[in-house]
Amino acid sequence: MNAFDIIGPVMIGPSSSHTAGAARIGRIARLLLGEEPAAAHIVLHGSFAKTYKGHGTDKALIAGILGMEPDDARLRFSPQIAAGQGLDIQITTADLPDAHPNTAQLTLTGRSGAAVTVRGASVGGGNILIDTLDGMPVRISGQNPCLVVQHRDRPGVIAQVTDLLAERGVNICNFSLSRRNKGGLAVMTIEMDGGPDECLTRQVSALPDVLGAVLLRTPGD
Repeated sequence: MNAFDIIGPVMIGPSSSHTAGAARIGRIARLLLGEEPAAAHIVLHGSFAKTYKGHGTDKALIAGILGMEPDDARLRFSPQIAAGQGLDIQITTADLPDAHPNTAQLTLTGRSGAAVTVRGASVGGGNILIDTLDGMPVRISGQNPCLVVQHRDRPGVIAQVTDLLAERGVNICNFSLSRRNKGGLAVMTIEMDGGPDECLTRQVSALPDVLGAVLLRTPGD
């Protein structure tokens, strides 16, 4: 246990789970989209669905989609800021299968037409877990820098990526792999003790059969 676990995150309240965690989910969804969002469809599940207005979960998710951190004083005004930027927001509630009580599913559409769907849970103390990316299981905790690599399911791709990390002395602390079908689209998530730079991310993106790579940094990196 560290001090963060005891005192919680620096944030705009009222709830670390319903506000700080929600803002982090929204921000990771934006980073995974990789461009300025034009529209967002937010589906709230469980406790999020029941209490989001009182706890400001909707405002926190929108703030994260706008790129704000949980301690950003503008969080309370995120719906108005989104409207001013032309960001179309739709919020609905639903029962999502096998989901943590504090779960949000975000579908973001960028200005180029690119889209991403992310499902994440706020698991307490501002901590989160992203468990689904575009319908594929993933594991992104947000506690460590994470490299998210979408690629074709071909022999040697994982080795090429991890070899690049090893050459830079980067230690992997958590790894997950998911694929739609054999030989089809796959995604690997690599959480690291220390984050590589964007140059390495570009190297990974340039590998054969890699369709794209996104580096998710932790606050302060």
